[in-house]
Amino acid sequence: MIPNSMPVLEKKGDIVLGGLFSLHDMVEEQRLPFTSQPHRIKCTRFNFRTFRWMQTMIFAVEEINNEGKLLPNITIGYKIYDSCSTPHKALKAAMELMGSEEGSEVEQKIQNYSACNGNVPVVIGDGGSTQSLVVARFLGVFIVPQISYFSSCACLSDKNQFPAFLRTMPSDFFQVDALVQLVKHFGWMWVGLIAGDDAYGRDGANIFVNEVTKLGVCVAFYEIIPKNSQQTEILSIISTIRLSGANVILVFAVEQDAAALFDEVQRSGLTGIQWLASEAWSTAAVLSTPKKYHHILQGTVGFAIQHAKIPGLQDFLFRLNPSRLDAHKDPFLVSFWEEVFQCSLSVQTESQEHEAEIKLPCSGKEDLRSVTNIYSDVSQLRISYNVYKAVYAAAYALKAMKSCVEGKGPFLQKSCADQDIIRPWQLLHYLKQVRYSNSFANEITFDENGDPAALYDLVNWQMNTNGEIEFINIGKFDGTTTAVEQKLYIHEEIILWNGNKTRVPLSICGTICPPGTRKAMRPNFPVCCYDCVACTPGEISNFSDAIECKQCPPEFWSNADRTTCIPKRVEFLSFRDTMGITLVVISIIGTLSTCIVVLIFYCHRTTPIVRGNNSELSFLLLFSLTLCFLCSLTFIGQPSKWSCMLRHTAFGISFVLCISCILGKTLVVLIAFKATLPGSNIIKWFGPAQQKAIITICTLTQVIICTVWLLVAPPTPRQLIPHEKAFVILLCDEGSYIAFALVLSYIGLLAFICLFLAFLARKLPNSFNEARLITFSMLIFCAVWIAFIPAYISSPGKYATVTEVFAILASSYGLLGCIFAPKCYMILLRPKKNTRKHLMSKAPSGKF
Repeated sequence: MIPNSMPVLEKKGDIVLGGLFSLHDMVEEQRLPFTSQPHRIKCTRFNFRTFRWMQTMIFAVEEINNEGKLLPNITIGYKIYDSCSTPHKALKAAMELMGSEEGSEVEQKIQNYSACNGNVPVVIGDGGSTQSLVVARFLGVFIVPQISYFSSCACLSDKNQFPAFLRTMPSDFFQVDALVQLVKHFGWMWVGLIAGDDAYGRDGANIFVNEVTKLGVCVAFYEIIPKNSQQTEILSIISTIRLSGANVILVFAVEQDAAALFDEVQRSGLTGIQWLASEAWSTAAVLSTPKKYHHILQGTVGFAIQHAKIPGLQDFLFRLNPSRLDAHKDPFLVSFWEEVFQCSLSVQTESQEHEAEIKLPCSGKEDLRSVTNIYSDVSQLRISYNVYKAVYAAAYALKAMKSCVEGKGPFLQKSCADQDIIRPWQLLHYLKQVRYSNSFANEITFDENGDPAALYDLVNWQMNTNGEIEFINIGKFDGTTTAVEQKLYIHEEIILWNGNKTRVPLSICGTICPPGTRKAMRPNFPVCCYDCVACTPGEISNFSDAIECKQCPPEFWSNADRTTCIPKRVEFLSFRDTMGITLVVISIIGTLSTCIVVLIFYCHRTTPIVRGNNSELSFLLLFSLTLCFLCSLTFIGQPSKWSCMLRHTAFGISFVLCISCILGKTLVVLIAFKATLPGSNIIKWFGPAQQKAIITICTLTQVIICTVWLLVAPPTPRQLIPHEKAFVILLCDEGSYIAFALVLSYIGLLAFICLFLAFLARKLPNSFNEARLITFSMLIFCAVWIAFIPAYISSPGKYATVTEVFAILASSYGLLGCIFAPKCYMILLRPKKNTRKHLMSKAPSGKF
């Protein structure tokens, strides 16, 4: 051994395999005074699991040697170092493997073989990605193949940086793909991420962040577990977890870092978190065995590489005993034995100098079978199986090299490798070509990046009846398939989540938005953080967590819960509406009032007031007013084809008849006054027949206009569908706005003529003062209909109809009140003035 060399477990052989295992989890930190030679770094926290991996390598070597079928007449040896989970110790071990003065039996015969070329053609290890990065860079200089059994960092797939690196552990790229598919499958949108402060943790976590965000998932936080495990820094992580509200957290770290985190989680009383485990600790007994972690980690879900049962391995593990003759050759056996039985052997080591007083002495005859621990547990042989495959891959590569036929070789001029000297770069070629099926029916091969096929088991941490954690296989992930939907298979029915719950935990930044609402992003928060906002009227969402609400079709409207579209209610001026009832009552009152006036006039038809105001035209005018009041009823109720045609024609004809009667009365007043002048015979040209002819002609003109209107473009029912309203307005479309304008214009023309003539006759003697009443009535009529035009145009929906009905009733009441109310007053309340003598005694008035 060279001076200051590291402890090594070795066995001579024709070909020697190097081995790197982190038998200790850490090294003690030293304060360096820089005044003296520093002490040798002391490794602490012996790892039974890694020790089993090392023994698995020895087992595989012994199995190959004992069988003799794979490499007949060749004995494989090994040189195994403890890298203590630190990069510099791993590098030092690699340097000793490359530069040791002692070689294999074959290599010692080659005197010209430089020590720089190394005496180990292939190295099995290391476990941690951080250690393998350092070792791979060093070995890559010499093109010495390295087969790692546990390094999964995706960065190691870069053949430009690590040309000689291979592994039996799938790349983290595939593990992250599996974790992303898991998050997607269960709909977790708000996931916390905690990573170890090493290449494995940081690189894996970074890939996870990049891939998971492509699916719209948000990372609630991204924290790093410090290697020094300072309590204050880990407490900060716990505080971040509490504040984030994330219920699902992925811990992408090696088991030592994960243990440091969960120690603090247990002390701080943080519970109710669904933990996702990266492969490095998904089946770690150091976390699943202690009962203090059970309430925290029960229900944990994670991916683990496929496991196998290796026949004979457990008996091989139990063979160790410090009393064996060759025990002194194993520098790690004493530490292992004292750690297992918590005792002290007679031979003291530096790691035990301070503990010798408190440990009982060991006899060396203790039985490993009497102790149950991680070392002897062969129920979950996953990494051990990787070690086993790595050794056999090297053996199959050596077999292929030895089986080469000269002239058919893969090298220059089809030459074969040197059979006496195993050159690492030549062995690397054969390692890349390895393809074999082992006794477990698994095919072992490497792709162009030196990575194996990515096959994972999905495990769930469940409590058994004995209060112990069991790893239940709940699914698998096959990274070799190209169909994304076929990669992940999960048997959901057998999953028990944290807290022994069977319901999938939720992890969202907010709450589930029920149907009828949509997600609304919170300002200054990640896109996954949202509030639930009710859909606006007219929009719906019929499923949970809707991103947006859908607009209902024009004929439909959202229900009260905003979950479905229902037909819009049809709105029109109904007899049941308050407005409709009011207008009906007003119309009936007007009709009854007109009938009462008719009755009064009929009962007093012989009186001077009735006779003096042309009783025939008065009765016809009262009849037309009755029609005007009644035609307003045709505007109320659901519009139909016939009601639409009736309402406008009835309105137009009734009002023209009414105005024609008033025109006739006005002309009668004027003609009667002119007839009283000396020499005038105009009265004979304006008798009852001529009056009736004028009324007939005026009314017939309106009838013709309405008839043409109905024939050419009749009014029809029409639906008005406003998008922002919950109803459909059913109204009558005029059909022809020109015809409707002609009807109104004709009525307006007659009304203007009446107003003009009445204005001219306003100063006639009081005995013929009906012209003054007509003037007032026509002023009111014209004012109402002039105001109607802008009100009708600006009124929405059924209120346009209300405006038209109101104009009809207001103008009708104006005519009835102004023309007939004063006469009824005289007839009923001033009967003494209703005499010919009294009326003839009136003098002309100069007012108005």
